[in-house]
Amino acid sequence: MSNFLSEVRQTLVPGRTSPYGPLPPLLIAMTVVTGLVDAFSYLVLGHVFVANMTGNVVFLGFAVAGAHGFSIAASLVALVSFGVGSVLGGRIIARCGHHRGRHLATAMAAESLFLAISVVLALWSSNPPQHGFRYALIIVLSVATGIQNTTIRKLAVPDLTTTVLTMTVTGIGADSALGGGKGSKSGRRLLAVAAMLVGALLGALLVLHVRIVLPLAIALVVIVLVAVASHEAGKADPPWTQVAD
Repeated sequence: MSNFLSEVRQTLVPGRTSPYGPLPPLLIAMTVVTGLVDAFSYLVLGHVFVANMTGNVVFLGFAVAGAHGFSIAASLVALVSFGVGSVLGGRIIARCGHHRGRHLATAMAAESLFLAISVVLALWSSNPPQHGFRYALIIVLSVATGIQNTTIRKLAVPDLTTTVLTMTVTGIGADSALGGGKGSKSGRRLLAVAAMLVGALLGALLVLHVRIVLPLAIALVVIVLVAVASHEAGKADPPWTQVAD
């Protein structure tokens, strides 16, 4: 239990000698954002995800088979738009990838722009959004999360992918004492799972009982704060900002 609590504490409040600096808590915040935007997309835009592309591939299969409630077009638009976001994320890496602080700040500034557009679209649209607004929201949100995922892939902080939890959950079981391991990083991994759950729960509650725009507005605020925090923390070029060869 002490090791578990220590891992949670080190993830949320990393020490000055941490090789990843402030990145772990920032990535936990971004994991909450993933839960928020996917709750919005699934509940408001139909059976489609804007961050979880594995789900969209499965949904595409369902749609091709003729399952009710699934859309070939929506799944394809999300996949293609996510790919566009990945390309934009790659361009940001080419420009800023040598410095983790500037890289994360620039990428999150770009993601913030697309999230801001989504907030405007959600404010203007009905509930549920009409055809044009629906696809516009799928596009801008998928581009935003494509940028985010490309950024996280480059930062490569262990067990904090912000989107895909399959390997995280696998690691919890495989590295546990029952699995013959030492329980390594179970605190960080469970924290990532909890962050996604909190984001999804909050997003669903806001969509179902308050206003559909609120999950996107909260996501925008969080990403802006991540951009500002990473910019400020990386100003003096501390060791964590340097990318290993």
